Amino acid sequence: MKRSSLHRDYRVLIADDDRGFRETLEIILEPYFRTLTVECAEQAIEVVEHDPIDLVLFDMHMHVLTGLEAVSIVKKLRSDLPCILITADFTESLKIQALQAQAHAVLKKPVTRRDLILQVGTALCSTYNDPELAEWLAC
Repeated sequence: MKRSSLHRDYRVLIADDDRGFRETLEIILEPYFRTLTVECAEQAIEVVEHDPIDLVLFDMHMHVLTGLEAVSIVKKLRSDLPCILITADFTESLKIQALQAQAHAVLKKPVTRRDLILQVGTALCSTYNDPELAEWLAC
């Protein structure tokens, strides 16, 4: 299902300091969701404060704030906003910390197209109770 066939136009914010990875995520998600990209957690927090965003993808390792720190800040601003952490350094300890910070999921790099779309779709579906999106995910 393409973005144009979904009733709601979900906005996904991608925060990653690696331009190539940011662009890859955007290419994968753009057919299904509206995307906006930023290169650091601080910019992502500013966007969340001022723009309608439906989900945030955070890289774990960025220059000033980590993705985990950014999730905690975003959740204080908008507790209902789903956040997904993406990292090359996945550990069970990080997963526990992320879930305690109320991240929806932690994805390990390299993440597959299928896992990325599934996790983003599931987070949106569970947060916004969208039956159309749930039907699409069930396919």
